[in-house]
Amino acid sequence: MTARSTRRTTAAHSRLAAVGAIAVAGALLLTGCGDQTENSGSDSTDTTSASAAPLADKLPKAIRDAGVIKVGSDIAYAPVEFKDSAGKTVGIDPDLAAAMGKQLGVTFAFENGTFDTLITGLRSDRYDIAMSAMTDTKDRQEGVDSDTGKKVGEGVDFVDYFTAGVSIYTKKGDDQGIKTWSDLCGKKIVVQRGTVSEDLAKAEAKKCTGGKTISIQAFDNDQQAQTRLRAGGADAGSSDFPVAAYAVKTSGGGNDFQLVGEQVEAAPYGIAVDKGNTQLRDALKAALDAIIANGEYEKIITKWGVADGAVKEATINGGK
Repeated sequence: MTARSTRRTTAAHSRLAAVGAIAVAGALLLTGCGDQTENSGSDSTDTTSASAAPLADKLPKAIRDAGVIKVGSDIAYAPVEFKDSAGKTVGIDPDLAAAMGKQLGVTFAFENGTFDTLITGLRSDRYDIAMSAMTDTKDRQEGVDSDTGKKVGEGVDFVDYFTAGVSIYTKKGDDQGIKTWSDLCGKKIVVQRGTVSEDLAKAEAKKCTGGKTISIQAFDNDQQAQTRLRAGGADAGSSDFPVAAYAVKTSGGGNDFQLVGEQVEAAPYGIAVDKGNTQLRDALKAALDAIIANGEYEKIITKWGVADGAVKEATINGGK
């Protein structure tokens, strides 16, 4: 789970091409969360020691010695990463990180942050990586603001691990005649700030005619946007497909929302790494390829009902 759209910073964030219906066992509580650090919430959070892990020597020495990779993440984007009813960080990203940690001999420690500040946190060394359903885009790779086209930073490298598209959803039984993005002209839409969904809404608003436009309400996280729509403060919402589908399935016991239209803007999710840290980037790629090869990757994404978004190998900077 933005996309967190381009889900984020200075470019657009989007998620899942043709992902099947989200089928997650048990009722998982979508809750807001404050800034804090904790280990990955996967069922297999224990990592082997660096000496026993097969890929430990690929890591930079400082990270290998510390035994921890600090992960910036917006932990409010179910089912990609979110807090369960016990306050534990769970989801697709934490599970994948835990499996990669066993290969590298380290723990991935997830730190909660607002999505559109994650790359800034990466630049300031608050995080070693950002893993947050972040869409890999050329703008993010090059440090370009997607709204202004201006250079705002050095950019980041991505290790791509998943594919997702963007969806529109409305209140259940009240689609307002919305089937495509062009149907949003004259309507109000809620999105998460800094995501591909926000970028798509802005782009579509420029195409509206007849004096109409799209009223865009952007929030710090997707749960706030959902709350606004649920209360009747908007006509539609947009998120990455797995997130929208999960909200449709779980919110109000499945009675609050419905998906409308088709997914658009299918693009890769990537783990963001500082441009200068190629050793860490390559170690993450090796770990991801290893869990794809040993079957752990498939088990995890199947568990979360998103197997159609699987990749066959890790790719560096595959976004366009």
